[in-house]
Amino acid sequence: MAPTARSVEPITPDPVRRLSHTLLTQSWLDVAFLHWAADPADVAPLLPAGTTPDLHEGRTYVGLVAFRMHRVGWFGLPGIPYFGTFPETNVRLYSVDRHGRRAVVFRSLEASRLLPVAIGRAFFQLPYCWARMEVARDGDTLSYRTRRRLPGPRGTHSRIALRVGERIGEPTPLEHFLTARWGMHHTFFGRSGHLPNIHPRWPLHRAELLHVEDELIPAAGLPTPPGPPLSVLYSPGVTVRFGRLARPVTAT
Repeated sequence: MAPTARSVEPITPDPVRRLSHTLLTQSWLDVAFLHWAADPADVAPLLPAGTTPDLHEGRTYVGLVAFRMHRVGWFGLPGIPYFGTFPETNVRLYSVDRHGRRAVVFRSLEASRLLPVAIGRAFFQLPYCWARMEVARDGDTLSYRTRRRLPGPRGTHSRIALRVGERIGEPTPLEHFLTARWGMHHTFFGRSGHLPNIHPRWPLHRAELLHVEDELIPAAGLPTPPGPPLSVLYSPGVTVRFGRLARPVTAT
């Protein structure tokens, strides 16, 4: 059952809920957000049970998001400097559940550390892939490279280069919709659930896309975008806390 418009939580740049307990802490640094419009009919079959595509002015989106994961930690403990620090690139969709909770759905997550990939796949059933990755910066220009190792398709790659522009004083409603997401929908061991997160307001910058070459989106089961992204943003990053899993998403 889809939520009514009145029941869907608002799109806000600040968290819409508090966390009573902290499961995970981490920082997302040097974040590149690339987004294309997507057909809700293509997105809906790829979402967990009990969720539907989240729409902004009748459109849903697919995101290619590249960044540096920094110091993943458990239960509020200090983050791990080596195994908890690595480049990551994900393909994500936008969802809303019957409780009106907006979230993202990850179709793939590339990471360069094998241990976090193994933990993410085994304990959270997230679609992590081990990849050869690099994030490099030269002045105001950043480049992100990834080439998948395991599991396949081996060699699936993505390359992004952008130039960071001015800080955005007042992000548009669409820019908030694409970045201010306070949870993740996922199927955990056969049941759909919602994993909440909180973080400070995103510091967003305009960004000029210099290059994009991507095979991750079609490998995630989506049509290849027909042209350049509709939105390109950059953020120096935020520190994030994840709470306990809230479920079920589906009706009981």
